[in-house]
Amino acid sequence: GRGHRGRAHEAVHGAGRGLSRARGAHGGGPSPGPALHPIRPGVLSASKPAFCMVRTRRFVWFEPGVLYDRAVKYLRRRLDDYLDEVFPALPAIAIDGARGVGKTETARRRVAAVFRLDEAESARLLAAGGRGVLESEPSVLLDEWQKYPVVWDWTRRMVDDHAPTAILLTGSATPRVGAASHSGAGRIVSVLMRPMSLTERGAAPGGLRLMDLFAGASGYTAESPLGLTDYVEEITASGLPGIRGLPPRLRRIQLDSYITRIVDRDLEEQGALLRRAQTLRNWMRAYAAASSTTASYTAILNAATAGVTDKPARSTTENYRDLLSQIRVLDPVPAWTAALTPMPRLKVAPKHQLVDPAIAARLLGLNAHGLLGGIPGAGESLGQLFESLATLCVRADAISVDAAVGHLRTRNGDHEVDLVVEDPEARVVGIEVKLAREVEDRDVQHLCWLRDRIGERFAAGVVLTTGPYAYQRPDGIWVVPLALFG
Repeated sequence: GRGHRGRAHEAVHGAGRGLSRARGAHGGGPSPGPALHPIRPGVLSASKPAFCMVRTRRFVWFEPGVLYDRAVKYLRRRLDDYLDEVFPALPAIAIDGARGVGKTETARRRVAAVFRLDEAESARLLAAGGRGVLESEPSVLLDEWQKYPVVWDWTRRMVDDHAPTAILLTGSATPRVGAASHSGAGRIVSVLMRPMSLTERGAAPGGLRLMDLFAGASGYTAESPLGLTDYVEEITASGLPGIRGLPPRLRRIQLDSYITRIVDRDLEEQGALLRRAQTLRNWMRAYAAASSTTASYTAILNAATAGVTDKPARSTTENYRDLLSQIRVLDPVPAWTAALTPMPRLKVAPKHQLVDPAIAARLLGLNAHGLLGGIPGAGESLGQLFESLATLCVRADAISVDAAVGHLRTRNGDHEVDLVVEDPEARVVGIEVKLAREVEDRDVQHLCWLRDRIGERFAAGVVLTTGPYAYQRPDGIWVVPLALFG
């Protein structure tokens, strides 16, 4: 499916015609819809399932003996708040992100006309009418724009010419090298959309946000409704809108299909020639095992090819990394650079993350039961994937304060801060992630060290946990269950 509504929605709105209109869709607020529920047990009839799916705007899934029906509602994202403020005041915004994160649905709700450029008819329409087709509308969405990259240059020229049309561009990959002739710097603003955080999913209430921490929050206390098993379920449930609401078996099938598409189609569309697809799968599995670490790419390659004599060249695996980054499947956390407070001994390697911890878990063959101890040695993976989930939540909230998210690790490993969030005023929130209910003094020592090093720039320190309570310690460090963050 595409975004939140997928092919059923497109069929209803005539997306096959290439151009669809969404009059009055500027609001972007949530719309009601029931949760997933079985509507009829027993043997299924094949007489009308596709017809009913289109006519009632419903997703229909099958499990043995049960027909599942889920009318998909739109779940508002932090990116919506951002777009409410900046669009169309900024007349051209490119929303990037991996396939299936919900870019199309979020953007579609804000424009008068939609051009789906992965459909030949849209490209033919634009080829025939040129940018005049765009200028005839007050606002447009150019979906999968990288399929017809000339529209990028049209967009920047329209900005230069002060054209009356506001433009959103969405894409799940960067164009092939040389396809877009200009970066768009100064004309087109780029923003990255990721899978849903816990609060965006509606799985957690949230509470303490980065904007509060940068503003000097104090006195916040609350009790979390989530425990360890809930977090494990959310790790495996996925933050991709079209996947997370599925029953467990169908979710696994969809995640497997997502991974297969990456290997069999997405990279090929980027111009890659994969001679050994299984080698790429093995490399992705090894990368998933390195989630939330700074393991070297050599170590990842060695883990992927253990026992193999004919190992791929390092240049081959570097190509894997670059291609997977282009389609946003790899989403590493860059090393934080302390520009205003030099720290010459900081490590510069990124911390590895896949776009969604559920994809990492699936690559590793881990479900909720396995992560909770059903598989020997899964405890370490659970800690890494909980940090992946926390990283996703922090990054989702960071857009609200225009902040960059990095990590800090000294070269000899004596100090490490899992996430360092820096706002445009160079203030810093340090965040540690602990798979634990309780926080001890040793758990905050690196945050206290960072506070001592950067002084007044340090706005707050936070330890994200699986525990029940949010509170501020006597030393000023916050202890916050992940469910109460964001």
